[in-house]
Amino acid sequence: MIARDEPLDTYLVHNPESVFHTPVESTVLDPDNPYVLAPHLCAAAAEIPLTEADFDLFGPQTPQLLSKLEKRKLLRRRSSGWHWTRKERAADLTDIRGSGGKPVQVVEADTGRLLGTVDAGAAHTTVHEGAVHLHQGRTYVVRRLDLEDSAALVDEASPPWTTMARDTTSLAVLETEAEVPWGEARLCFGSVEVTNQVVSYLRRRLITGEVLGETKLDLPPRTLRTRAVWWTVTDDQLDAARINPEILEGALHAAEHAAIGMLPLFATCDRWDIGGVSIALHPDTLLPTVFVYDGQPGGAGFAERAFHTARDWLTATRDAIAACECEAGCPSCIQSPKCGNANDPLHKRGAIRLLTELLRSAT
Repeated sequence: MIARDEPLDTYLVHNPESVFHTPVESTVLDPDNPYVLAPHLCAAAAEIPLTEADFDLFGPQTPQLLSKLEKRKLLRRRSSGWHWTRKERAADLTDIRGSGGKPVQVVEADTGRLLGTVDAGAAHTTVHEGAVHLHQGRTYVVRRLDLEDSAALVDEASPPWTTMARDTTSLAVLETEAEVPWGEARLCFGSVEVTNQVVSYLRRRLITGEVLGETKLDLPPRTLRTRAVWWTVTDDQLDAARINPEILEGALHAAEHAAIGMLPLFATCDRWDIGGVSIALHPDTLLPTVFVYDGQPGGAGFAERAFHTARDWLTATRDAIAACECEAGCPSCIQSPKCGNANDPLHKRGAIRLLTELLRSAT
């Protein structure tokens, strides 16, 4: 194994038993996710009408979803079961992967040649106007992102820089489904609504990463309803961890980054499948809070897995940060390649003390 600069690899280098002395990882999924199940019901009904005998096959959410699909006039109930109502293929009209929208086509502007597609949820950050886009070893620059037609027009070019989108993210708690006290702290799992807006992008010089400039973007916000795990801490715990207001945001932010980087050790996912938000005073919890959420509409099971393995997951997170030999934080511990705030602020030692205090009362 050749380790990369990220928290998971840092942890594995210092704890090789996590690879050699553990069983095959647990694959997690949420078969009742309505954003995934509903399109599959449409595709199934387009092949053979669905009947009540199929309910056990598709799960307990099936009757409720069939009723909603009838109201949307995608399915019609007859004596023989539920039928697909359209002439078009179900897979063409519904998002069978539950990825959150129609994929954006990447098209070479001068020739009209289709190069590939980008998931709708990633389009704002990867194929915005001015973005450097790699495809099969070739470099392209996005001329225009047409959200109405779900197309990004690109030109082949080789600029001496890369691009990185910057965004703002807010999160609202919709429902707390499970809550566990960790002393004064609280570990929670539930449904959330994440609002994200890409506001600009940075141009970074190749090799050195030097920032050459920032360009503003005018893109609409995107809303994601999904599942999240989150934890809160109290003022007394912050005092015990020697976390003052000046470093609080940096400590929370660093712990969030490292936790996202470590979750693939406990759930079969990639750090790009999940997101996070940390805030010194969240309006729903009224406490300093760190959220880690599934990047899939409706949830993919990763956050739920994190909730059930939280003690081991956050212990590994703390150990990965502490094991890194850097002084103030680096890509091997608390910096993230996907951070919309350009990895600022971050406070490595504060994150270690904060996680240590959080875990002191973990059950």
